[in-house]
Amino acid sequence: MKKFALLKTILVLSGLVASGIGVSILISPFSFYAGYGLALGGNVSLLNEVRASGGALLASGILIISGAFVDKLTFTAALIAALLYLSYGLSRVMSIAVDGMPSEGLILAAAFEITTGLVCVFALVGYREKGKKYA
Repeated sequence: MKKFALLKTILVLSGLVASGIGVSILISPFSFYAGYGLALGGNVSLLNEVRASGGALLASGILIISGAFVDKLTFTAALIAALLYLSYGLSRVMSIAVDGMPSEGLILAAAFEITTGLVCVFALVGYREKGKKYA
């Protein structure tokens, strides 16, 4: 499956990032969010909500990585990667428009997420086009 090597590399890298962030949020949400200048405090309900999103990111990352190794999951994994990163990035852009400018770290996160999401979209389109030729 050398024809899809670039897509599989993108899946592994984007999946590792999502999984790594998910694990960081699950294990040490205080440290993770402090890096963005956010203090979570001792609100148990907020911590519950934050850790839940960390678990969702970890699960998504595992699925994305799996797509690099299980051919039947490649399309789904690429689609999930594109949707995951673009939804985070574009939601941050919406928040900037509605709520104002966040910390610089969150602006950089939005730029990274949108860029990664677009890379996944282009890889997905390439995968679909090549797949049509080889079908």
